[in-house]
Amino acid sequence: MTTADPLPSRRLPAWCTAPWLMLLLPVLYSLLDAALVARDTTWWQLTLSTVAALALFWRRRFPVTVLLLTMPGSWVEEIWLAPITAVYTVAAERPRPRIVVACGVLFALVEFFHWPLPADVFDLSRATALDAIQAVMLAAGPAATGLLARTRRELAARLDELTRGQERESRLLAERVLITERGRLAREMHDVVSHQVSLISIQAGALQVSTTDPAAVTTARTIRELSVRTLDELRQMVGVLRGTGGVPDAPLAPQPRLADLPRLIEESGLAADAELNPGDRPWPEAVQRAAYRTVQEALTNITKYAPEAAVHVKVRAKGRRLRVEVRNDAPAVHPAETLPGGGHGLVGLRERAQLLGGTLTAGPTHDGGFEVRAELPATRS
Repeated sequence: MTTADPLPSRRLPAWCTAPWLMLLLPVLYSLLDAALVARDTTWWQLTLSTVAALALFWRRRFPVTVLLLTMPGSWVEEIWLAPITAVYTVAAERPRPRIVVACGVLFALVEFFHWPLPADVFDLSRATALDAIQAVMLAAGPAATGLLARTRRELAARLDELTRGQERESRLLAERVLITERGRLAREMHDVVSHQVSLISIQAGALQVSTTDPAAVTTARTIRELSVRTLDELRQMVGVLRGTGGVPDAPLAPQPRLADLPRLIEESGLAADAELNPGDRPWPEAVQRAAYRTVQEALTNITKYAPEAAVHVKVRAKGRRLRVEVRNDAPAVHPAETLPGGGHGLVGLRERAQLLGGTLTAGPTHDGGFEVRAELPATRS
């Protein structure tokens, strides 16, 4: 061990500080004190000493009453442990200083004017002074220790409160930084993405007006509709990011459902065959939205990497779970240029499925194609 290494801490076993043991120990050593002091006395003196010791069982609930019950035994016998414990408990449990001072003074007086009262109790002698000092110390010692214990407990509670306050301030600061970053991100999205999509929509509108080719007109109309829909979703997402989305629980956009899948597949422009049989179960909106986004992301990836391949889309109920499968055959020719992608789409779909209690897998098939499969439960287990 180097000089910089901290010494190993030695903690007592849990049973050593158990509440039941802390309650029982003072009673046991007070009974032992009463048995040793009052062994040669009368039965009623022994009874008073025993009552003083047994009363300590209720010292935390009724500290002042227990202190008063220990006074007769302390007055007729030289028992100390029970009244000392009672004075300590009053100081530790009662926040009013007057009560602590009164109880301490009472114990000091009972201890000084002990029964039977000596004839020279009021003499100004050395013995009388020593008895008075002893009585005051017996009362002041446990009272001061009890006050110290209560102060330490209050400081610990205050420190815990300050710690929670600092943690709360740290969370608020982190949230404020997050809100600022979201605002900056919203501005970037509005300035860059919105501008580019608007240009796409304008160019598609111009192409739709200027061309006479029916296929080109249909394609231009589809591009324009998709651009407008994308701008609507983007504006609402930017509003949420900037904290101006209105009602906190308002939807980001008109939420897609399973009924919107045929239009999505048709607008993809892919050679896709669809088998849509979700059953009659009223699937939750989150499940329908996740299924729609799964098909949407899979079709987008196919458009990027295998636009000429055959596509098979299956959405069907399987018990209490909705199974979504999107598979494409091996592409005959890989496109020379593909749209950029960061691989975050499938990661987001997998996280969405896991949040719903489902699963999502994606990977190549044995014939060179690619398959995305998701299983979404009706209710999260």
